[in-house]
Amino acid sequence: MELGGLHHVTAVTGNAAGNLDFYTRVLGLRLVKKTVNQDDVSAYHLFYADGDGNAGTEVTFFDWPNAGPNIHGTGDISAIGLRVPGRESLDWWAARFDDHGVTHSEVAERGGRWMLPFEDPEGQRLVLVADTGGGMEQGVVWEQSSVPAERQIRGLNHVVLTVQQLTPTALVLTEVLGFRQADSYANPADPSRQIVVFETGPGGFGTEVHVAEMPDQRPGRVGIGGVHHVAFRTPTDEEHRQWRDRVASYRIGITDVIDRYYFRSLYFREPGRILYEIATDGPGFAVDEDASTLGEALVLPPFLEPRRAEIERGLRPLDTAGIGARDA
Repeated sequence: MELGGLHHVTAVTGNAAGNLDFYTRVLGLRLVKKTVNQDDVSAYHLFYADGDGNAGTEVTFFDWPNAGPNIHGTGDISAIGLRVPGRESLDWWAARFDDHGVTHSEVAERGGRWMLPFEDPEGQRLVLVADTGGGMEQGVVWEQSSVPAERQIRGLNHVVLTVQQLTPTALVLTEVLGFRQADSYANPADPSRQIVVFETGPGGFGTEVHVAEMPDQRPGRVGIGGVHHVAFRTPTDEEHRQWRDRVASYRIGITDVIDRYYFRSLYFREPGRILYEIATDGPGFAVDEDASTLGEALVLPPFLEPRRAEIERGLRPLDTAGIGARDA
């Protein structure tokens, strides 16, 4: 039993319409599911992914305009890494970010990987990583993307966790979840300290958790421009239930299996206060929409469908007309 890599990362926006514009028009991702937070139906839950909405390519957002700004610190998922094809893609993206007024750093090598850090309009920290092969299979091209096929984002690469103490977080990753320590590199925020790289499944691109130990930082707080949780993937319902038993056997509090309709979920907090999810690969986003029209309409899981009129009244309009069309 082994986790296959990253499944999705869920962050917080306070401006769903602006978020939709940035992640589809500027980053060229596909909106594959427009639904609501199943635990807070007043909030959109937007899923962006590759052309088919595959697990391992998903960045998702809760729309919580009253959440307040994110405060970075310990107990924080401090960056989301996204894969792009090859080193030359990073120069193309740097030029695109300049054209669109996107805040970004210079292309730099970290831990043997070429990376381009940037921020979305709400300060969400992201990193483009040059994928040179290996690891999880890359996501598929979206033909209607605003980004040329050879430059498109092809999925998640890693998350960066900031914790007060490395050892407890590392023990859960390795002893409980089966990750392996793979590498380390100097922390750009404090070059005297190392960021430690852990990997799972096949290892390499799409399978990594990078952990920064920052004992002098204050605790963080999740808000707009921050990450709510990271999910790891498992292929079957049977293995999913086995993961629940395994985590619980270490006396870590974990939820029962929750049916999210598009996948099944388990949630627990690791010792550094970061929220983990283990999610099944299927059944996927085409279970209630045609694959060709994913994300075009507000969809609700069957248990929420009787409340559609009430839910729609509580949501702000989201105009998706023309989203994804190539830049002029």
